[in-house]
Amino acid sequence: MRTILPLLVASIVAGACMAGAASRLPALKAHRWVNSAPLTPEGLRGKVVLVDVWEYTCINWIRTLPYIRAWNRDYASLGLVVVGVHSPEFEFGKRAENVDRGIRDHGLTHPIAIDNEFAIWRALDNNAWPAKYLFDGQGHLVKQWIGEGSYHEIESEIRRLLAAADPGVRLPPVSHEATVFAKTGQPSYAGITGETYLGADRRERGTVTLEGDWRSERQYVELRKGTGKIVLPFTAGEVNLVMQPGPSGSAAVIVLVDGQPVGDVRGADVGSDGVARFEGPRMIRLVAGAARRQHVLTLVTSDPGVRAFAFTFGP
Repeated sequence: MRTILPLLVASIVAGACMAGAASRLPALKAHRWVNSAPLTPEGLRGKVVLVDVWEYTCINWIRTLPYIRAWNRDYASLGLVVVGVHSPEFEFGKRAENVDRGIRDHGLTHPIAIDNEFAIWRALDNNAWPAKYLFDGQGHLVKQWIGEGSYHEIESEIRRLLAAADPGVRLPPVSHEATVFAKTGQPSYAGITGETYLGADRRERGTVTLEGDWRSERQYVELRKGTGKIVLPFTAGEVNLVMQPGPSGSAAVIVLVDGQPVGDVRGADVGSDGVARFEGPRMIRLVAGAARRQHVLTLVTSDPGVRAFAFTFGP
């Protein structure tokens, strides 16, 4: 779970807490809207509203995406309105071309409020990505969830509120996604390396080693010239990194684990040659399915201007 106020790296939380949240659906004062005309609390009266605070590079939100899609798919025609609120963690996330590409890449079709100034974030008294706020037909906050998990509980609450708003509604079966989650539960993150930032504002001493001509800025490190390496000890099965290419618009990164080509544990964004190639700023899936023990990740690139922001991990 990513937090911003205060700027701390927090462990993943899958709980529910009403403390500090707005008690009513706030004014949705967005920078702009995608997939919808502007929405207002008055216009949403009578609807059950699920506000999903998200960020397109956040792995914790990305893991919630199958459930968000399922709820929009199964319940939008029955009175549920899913409203995504995109509040950017990094400066590149404020640029329309970047977030719009993220919306397309993630296949989002529900209304999206672009919250570049964090107006809705503050109105909700929010402090993390991802966060979900469920409002009834009168605009009252019923429950909030911070972080991953609780998907069966969220869907149960959605169904209860839809039935309360329209006693004659014929609800479909509980979604396959929530049914499977209820059986399997949330995986354990115990012992997994925590989110690791590379920018000067939040980098912790000793977490990563930079080799080559890197420039350190508040949110990222940037390769000036030549060949650069990022060396990271980690304990996890999954590793991701938010990156941005340089002026050319594309970049390539060689991925090594324990000094060897990444091979069979390569992430979805790494080719069979062990190289991750990407365009535009986004989260790159580097490692998946590694044995859950201590490893050393080495990234090698020669693309001038490439930027690295934050590592995230999974079991």
